[in-house]
Amino acid sequence: MKVLLIYPEFPDTFWSFKHALKFIHKKAALPPLGLLTIAAMLPGEWPKKLVDMNVTKLTKNDLAWADCAFVGGMVVQRNSARQTIAKCKEAGLNVIAGGPLFNSEYDQFEDVDHFVLNEAELTLPSFLEDLERGRAQRVYKTAEFCDIRKTPAPMWELANLKHYASLSIQFSRGCPFNCEFCNVTALFGHRPRLKAAEQIIAELDGLYDLGWRGQVFFVDDNFIGNKAYLKAHLLPALIEWQKSKKGIPFNTEASVNLADDEPLMEMMVEAGFDGVFIGIETPSEESLAECNKQQNKNRDLLESVKLMQRAGLQVQGGFIVGFDNDSPSIFQRQIEFIQKSGIVTAMVGLLNAPPGTRLYERMREEGRLNGLFSGDNVDGTTNIIPKMGLDALREGYRDILQHIYSPKHYYRRAMTFLREYKRPKIRPPLDFQRLLAVFRASIRLGLLGKERIQYWKMFFWALSCRPQLFTLAITFAIYGHHFRKISKLNNVQ
Repeated sequence: MKVLLIYPEFPDTFWSFKHALKFIHKKAALPPLGLLTIAAMLPGEWPKKLVDMNVTKLTKNDLAWADCAFVGGMVVQRNSARQTIAKCKEAGLNVIAGGPLFNSEYDQFEDVDHFVLNEAELTLPSFLEDLERGRAQRVYKTAEFCDIRKTPAPMWELANLKHYASLSIQFSRGCPFNCEFCNVTALFGHRPRLKAAEQIIAELDGLYDLGWRGQVFFVDDNFIGNKAYLKAHLLPALIEWQKSKKGIPFNTEASVNLADDEPLMEMMVEAGFDGVFIGIETPSEESLAECNKQQNKNRDLLESVKLMQRAGLQVQGGFIVGFDNDSPSIFQRQIEFIQKSGIVTAMVGLLNAPPGTRLYERMREEGRLNGLFSGDNVDGTTNIIPKMGLDALREGYRDILQHIYSPKHYYRRAMTFLREYKRPKIRPPLDFQRLLAVFRASIRLGLLGKERIQYWKMFFWALSCRPQLFTLAITFAIYGHHFRKISKLNNVQ
């Protein structure tokens, strides 16, 4: 059976980095890790083809070649997924769908023939067995969690890696915390399940053998969910692996309590980690208590950020406004925190209630749900009725983004970070496209952009005062261009 694995297109979002990727002639930030892992679980004798619609178009020839289509995706890809499924059905293909979008909304997609939901390691074998016997059901789902030590490595050979700015890998699933607005624990459980260090090294070797030398993102929802295993097994293995490689940098997601463990941060940096996304959410203790963000409470969040930055980990931060306990002062408090922290990549969104979360159930019981969850963190929409009033919330939200992404404040924040950041030990080789990106940025931002004064100020300051971080300074300038574009597209500037 010829299988077409299709990844629908992302809209312009904060994390798509579409406007930044143009500077290095890349088409997408990351490949579809889930679909490539599914490919490795399908029968080896089945011919397979990947169509990532973020890097290439889905053609009539693709559809004519295939016998069936596996469609994956996240909530933010909802519209593209609908269009893609319609094209597949017009071509007479059986459509099999799975992933976060369909886990929560499978009853909204009538044209899909079969849903393989939740963890495919458990549901896909049953579907394949029934398919072979000619009795495939429409929905396969489970409340169980799999042993990811048995999960195969993704079929990277199906993807054209030259189109991507970074690649991804998964070490763990699950998170020990229970934030009210987060659906991670509903999807993957509270107990972090881990791959063996040997698995991760084998997957990295596979990427390296394919010629990859760029950044690798560990997509774990909380990389430090099991600190003991990290310290004893994975990080020592990564440190040893890096000794014979040409500078492969890593980044990941973690909880803010990482700042409490200096030895762990030191090991991560030595292993090649130079950045980490942290869900900071809010400087309000009352709102942190409301959403059960226990790991963020009763601490100096600003100092925690600084500790990670000084250790050599660039902190990317997630922030939320619209909690029930938020007062009108929260908008200025968020601005002040972000500016003082030096968090350059600051993702600020309105509180939303994804299906499956405790927040969703609370909003449903209170009659405060309002439409579908868009899945876009910074589009200025929410599917709940906020206590402060929607107009006031949107106005305050607009004020935050107008401030933190205005050239004056954005470049000032970037320089605050660059002054304190400890240079990472492992840096990737500077390829030709990234060298050209400096030239392109100097034209687009330094000559044609409204931020040209701020651009050249940081350009020459970094060149003279922090030359080892000069390329990172240019990267920040390019990111700022993307963030302002997204803000304008979403009518928040």
